Amino acid sequence: MPKEKGQKVVARNKKAYHDYTIEDTYEAGMVLHGTEVKALREGRASLIDGYAYVDRGEMWIDNVYIPEYFQGTWNNHTPRRKRKLLLHKEQIRKIAAKTREGGYTIVPLQLYFSDGRAKLEIGVAKGKREYDKRQALRERQDKREADRAIAARKYVGE
Repeated sequence: MPKEKGQKVVARNKKAYHDYTIEDTYEAGMVLHGTEVKALREGRASLIDGYAYVDRGEMWIDNVYIPEYFQGTWNNHTPRRKRKLLLHKEQIRKIAAKTREGGYTIVPLQLYFSDGRAKLEIGVAKGKREYDKRQALRERQDKREADRAIAARKYVGE
């Protein structure tokens, strides 16, 4: 039985949802050093510049920032090293085929602990054009205004 239960989010990549249209999401384990896990448990990480790729049948994540652990000694980890992701071979093949199609990339979406184990949610995504981003912002703003109008109407009606 794991000591911790549930899910504790360490980092989210909100910029990925703005810049990309997420097609599929996968949950992957990560190969980490001890000081990396301790730094993550403190809730410190950044996924903004990170990207994933498939190399010789293995999935790797690069440029994800996990800062050095303060109480670490000379054997502390490098903050932006490439880390291996743990996925089933069939999932890796499916992701690799999708990225070979063209226009697709693999982006990290969120880093979290699930029942005490560090997990990374990755997404197969297609880049948005500038007008797509503006349209998405406009739709979100319209929905927000409609919700406000409905809430105001309910409040006046009571």
